[in-house]
Amino acid sequence: MSDTPTRPLNGWLVVDKPINLTSARVVARLKRLCPGSKVGHCGTLDPLATGVLPVAFGEATKTVSYAMAGLKRYRFQVRWGEARDTDDAEGRVIETNARRPDAAAIEAALAAFQGLIQQVPPDYSAIKVRGRRAYELARQSRPVTLAPREVRVDRFALMAAESDTADFEVTCGKGTYVRALARDLARALETVGHVAALRRTAVGPFDEKDAISLDNQGVLVHSAALAERLLPVEAALADIPALALTIAEAERLHHGQAIATASSGDGIVCARTGKRLVALAEVNRGLVRPVRVFNL
Repeated sequence: MSDTPTRPLNGWLVVDKPINLTSARVVARLKRLCPGSKVGHCGTLDPLATGVLPVAFGEATKTVSYAMAGLKRYRFQVRWGEARDTDDAEGRVIETNARRPDAAAIEAALAAFQGLIQQVPPDYSAIKVRGRRAYELARQSRPVTLAPREVRVDRFALMAAESDTADFEVTCGKGTYVRALARDLARALETVGHVAALRRTAVGPFDEKDAISLDNQGVLVHSAALAERLLPVEAALADIPALALTIAEAERLHHGQAIATASSGDGIVCARTGKRLVALAEVNRGLVRPVRVFNL
C-alpha cells in the first residue's frame, strides 16, 4: 500500500525496463505508488526490449519532449536468415535466406546507414495511417504503406559477429527504428534478418548507470523512498543554456509576462532564480517570454 508523500513528486526516475513488460505497464505500476501524481514516460520501448525508460513525475512531465529530442543509444543483436513480420523475434517468419554475411561485409555496409538517411518505419509501429495505428492494421492483415522519412544515425558499429548473428551498437536521433535498421542492413547484405535482442542504454542525458530495476524493493515500494531517488526536473534540460533572473523578474515570468534581457543570443533557455527553475522561456530580440512555467 502506498503512503502519501509529504510534498508533490517532481523529477525523473530512470527505470531499467525488463523484458516482456510494456512501457505503459511500468508507468501504471509507478502511478499506483503515487496516486494523484502526474506520471509519463520518455520514448516507448517494445515489450521484447530492455533498458533505459526515463519516467517523469509532476512538473518533469513538462520536459518530456525535450528529453525525447536527445540522442538515444542501443545495443542489439541481429539474427540473419529470417525476416519476420514485426522485424523482431516476436513476429512470425515471412521469408528465409541461406546467405550469412561475414564481418568484413557487414563493416563495409554500415557506412550507408550513418548520417542523415531515409528509413521506412516497420509495419508494426505506432505511426498513424488513416487515423489508425500501423500495428493495428498490420495485425488485421490490412495493407500498410508507410512513407520513408529522414532519420539521424550518428554511430552504427559492429561489436561482434558469429555465423548466424551479429551484435551492434547504435547512437541515433528521434524517430529512428532499430528494427528497420536491422531489416534494411540485412537487405543490403543480400539476405534477411530481424532483431533478436535489444537494449536501450541511454536517452538524452539519462544513462543506464542511473537506471533502477523494478525489482529494487528499497525504492519501488512506497512514494517516500521513490522520491529520494528522483533526479531533478532540469535533468532533462542539460543541453539548454541557463538564464539568471532576479526574484522580481522570476515572478513576472512565472505569471506569463515577458521581461527584457541584455542577453545577445536568441532561443530557448532555462530561466532560473538561484537554484529554482522558473520556466523554459524563449529569448527573442531582447525579450524573454515563458514557454513552460514550473511550479517548483
